[in-house]
Amino acid sequence: MNNRNRPFAALLPLLVLVPLAWGNGLNLNSLGTRALTMGGAFVGLADDFSVVFWNPAGAAGFQSKYFGFYGTDLIPTNKYRLDVPLRGSGMTLVNAKTKMSHYLGGMAAYYHPISDRLVLGIGVTTPSGLGANWEGSDFAALTGNKPYDWTSKVEMVSISPLIAYKINDMISIGATLNLNYGMFSIKMHAGEAELPVPPYALDLGQYEESMNGWGLGATFGVLVKPSQDVSFGLTVRTPSTVKFKGDAQISNLSRLGYSGTSALKRDLTFPLWIAGGVAVRPMDKLLLTADVQWTKWSTIKTLNTDFTDPAWKALMRLGGQDVRKMDWADKAQLRFGAEYLLSGSLALRAGYYYDPTPSPDTTINVLLPSYTFNNVTFGVGYKIAGLQLDFGLEYLKGNERNVDYMKTVTDPAFESAMPGTFKMHLVVPNVSVGFRF
Repeated sequence: MNNRNRPFAALLPLLVLVPLAWGNGLNLNSLGTRALTMGGAFVGLADDFSVVFWNPAGAAGFQSKYFGFYGTDLIPTNKYRLDVPLRGSGMTLVNAKTKMSHYLGGMAAYYHPISDRLVLGIGVTTPSGLGANWEGSDFAALTGNKPYDWTSKVEMVSISPLIAYKINDMISIGATLNLNYGMFSIKMHAGEAELPVPPYALDLGQYEESMNGWGLGATFGVLVKPSQDVSFGLTVRTPSTVKFKGDAQISNLSRLGYSGTSALKRDLTFPLWIAGGVAVRPMDKLLLTADVQWTKWSTIKTLNTDFTDPAWKALMRLGGQDVRKMDWADKAQLRFGAEYLLSGSLALRAGYYYDPTPSPDTTINVLLPSYTFNNVTFGVGYKIAGLQLDFGLEYLKGNERNVDYMKTVTDPAFESAMPGTFKMHLVVPNVSVGFRF
């Protein structure tokens, strides 16, 4: 890992702050069970309480008061293996698997028609939320046989007042104001500091960082229904810069005569998101949907961190760790969904979407890795008068990622990458309850 060449280099793989990019952004790319089980291809349909997330224009079609609740449990499994070449053969230093963990998310929304054309509403959503929880003993070969904590957790909560207006029987428009509250925490080994005298290196111990912050954005949507069997939608979610503030600590840094803690600040911009979709009903019982959803991840070129403690600021600047190169690329998701009515009250649903990672191999690490996912979804819905019950399951299979150990030693472009083989999949059960009254 070559930590001794830079006294604090091992501290800050965490400054990647990929926090808000797991897959196509650490976004929970599907909110609402009906939408999720149709592959998240919902922008062109937008006809249930999840429209506050997908396309606010869809709320203009609600003719009665409408409340909905959605809950989900993300259950990730990560695997990591590090093999180091040794005299023509190899030695496995790490062969790790994350602990069983549950990352809960959800949404609640309420809509109130003011007239037959105007609808007001409000939604509370968790558009981001995930993390990693490793067995520290699995990384003991990298940390002087000491089982440090290796965990990360990222969450985002958005409060979104909504307005929607039906221009005519064909065209509706809508918008939300998004007040975003982000939370981020991480724990990992802090690495070693080079010393000019014996023992020539100091184990810096445990690194911990905890931050939170606020940001503001908006979502605009249009829904066009040329007939009862066809509809088109377009949604634009503006960039939102979350200003994170918090504290960092290194357990053994005081042994070098420095403060063991520092306040820090870091701004992160959630980039522009544009989505277009279509919904078609080729027969009475069958509904088909498709979306293209594009994210301007190239907005994230670098991440800058401001440590307020003067000593920390100087040390991090000296090592070049206060500015982190990211070089993410714009990416588009392709989504497809289907719903089949078995009866007037029972529906079966399925979907698929392709979710490419925006991040290069040069920034990957075990705490906040990013994968290209292939995702399949399944679900069932049951309607009783004004009550709608939906149950779903999503499976996300991440493509394996590999970073050759020698690249991190010989190629400067990979100096921030963690070498090894990375694997991940997620199982996501979810449920929604909606009621029109």
